[in-house]
Amino acid sequence: MQKDLRQKKILSLIHAKPVGTQSELRTLLDRAGVSATQSSGSRDLEELGVVKHHGRYMVPRANGAATHGLLSLDLAGENLVVARTELGLASAVAVEIDGASIAEIVGTLAGEDTIFVAVNDRKTQRVVMKKIWELFQ
Repeated sequence: MQKDLRQKKILSLIHAKPVGTQSELRTLLDRAGVSATQSSGSRDLEELGVVKHHGRYMVPRANGAATHGLLSLDLAGENLVVARTELGLASAVAVEIDGASIAEIVGTLAGEDTIFVAVNDRKTQRVVMKKIWELFQ
């Protein structure tokens, strides 16, 4: 199965129910007709920015107050990360991202509540997402 489809299924499973181990995740993937080895599953979790919190896997999503207005990060195409912010705070959040001098970021463009973060390739998107979350945690 294609990596992108496997990763989407992993995110779907993690959002749908508590998953506490990679073995449990592989079992759920198998039941869904998606094959994954231990190493591919482990790599997928890392690339997706999945963390273990209170014994279960989850994708970090912080609230606006704790993150200076940053609400979410999503992938778009192969070269963009789209950041959503509270209304009117995109510029301030972009300034913080730019100020962090994250080497993998080519540039940012901010509107009222959305920031486009340009990167070089798909693999770099996930690295940048993780670094931006770390910046605002």
